[in-house]
Amino acid sequence: MELNILTKLAIKASLQAGYKIMDIYNDPKSDFNIQTKTDNSPLTIADKNSNDIIIRFLVQSGFPILSEEEKELPYSERKDNKNLWIVDPLDGTKEFIKRNGEFTVNIAFVEEGIPVLGVIYVPVTRTLYFANKLIGSYKLCLEKDSDSEKMIKNNEPESIDLQALMDKAEELPVAHHRKRGSVVVVASRSHNNELTEEYISRLKEKYSDVEIVSSGSSIKICLVAEGVADIYPRFAPTMEWDTAAGQAIAVFAGKQVVMIDETTPLIYNKENLLNPYFIVK
Repeated sequence: MELNILTKLAIKASLQAGYKIMDIYNDPKSDFNIQTKTDNSPLTIADKNSNDIIIRFLVQSGFPILSEEEKELPYSERKDNKNLWIVDPLDGTKEFIKRNGEFTVNIAFVEEGIPVLGVIYVPVTRTLYFANKLIGSYKLCLEKDSDSEKMIKNNEPESIDLQALMDKAEELPVAHHRKRGSVVVVASRSHNNELTEEYISRLKEKYSDVEIVSSGSSIKICLVAEGVADIYPRFAPTMEWDTAAGQAIAVFAGKQVVMIDETTPLIYNKENLLNPYFIVK
């Protein structure tokens, strides 16, 4: 299936999942039905419902799907999947529970271990980031009932006019005027650690003005792709579904994803499901 068609399918899935997430988020009676997974991370009814919607769309492609909420598929069954979807149906569940709006829907398509397509949707701000290796990276702010939203919401994926979305979107990165010698570092709101603090301290020794911006979920990578931030350091184990979509958006916006352990190649679908630590800049 052609890459632009897969992109349209992912866009459609991400928005429909985002609508369902917001129905739960905006319900004052909802307690989110919070559970704790085996890794002590939270799971809500929004994670589950979003996952169900995304899977329903992506199965149409015929490619296998690796989702955070369906990761029990044994490595022996998925190790030969050279092309597959990687999905986080609700990235930033902690931020969702806090109701701070900093959560996303992440969908990526991977070829031979490398993300070649990424879609990230921020439901609260109605911001859509999308990219693939053929078209580059884009940011589109979807106003309610806008022509772009109606196109995505009401039509079948094959009927979405990708070029029309690109024409209405901003191509990334967007130019931002910066003071000479200044660096903007985006850091995790919920997962900072001592190594991150040490890295930021070294930056402060090198640059005259270092600004720290805290954010949740894959929004951090999008901020670098967009040009709002210069660096996102991640000094903690992370998962494919946390980074695959963001990596595509950043790389096709001309940014770099650097492995801190440079001897370890970035290969998705590994047995332990862990990426090396990384820096996006």
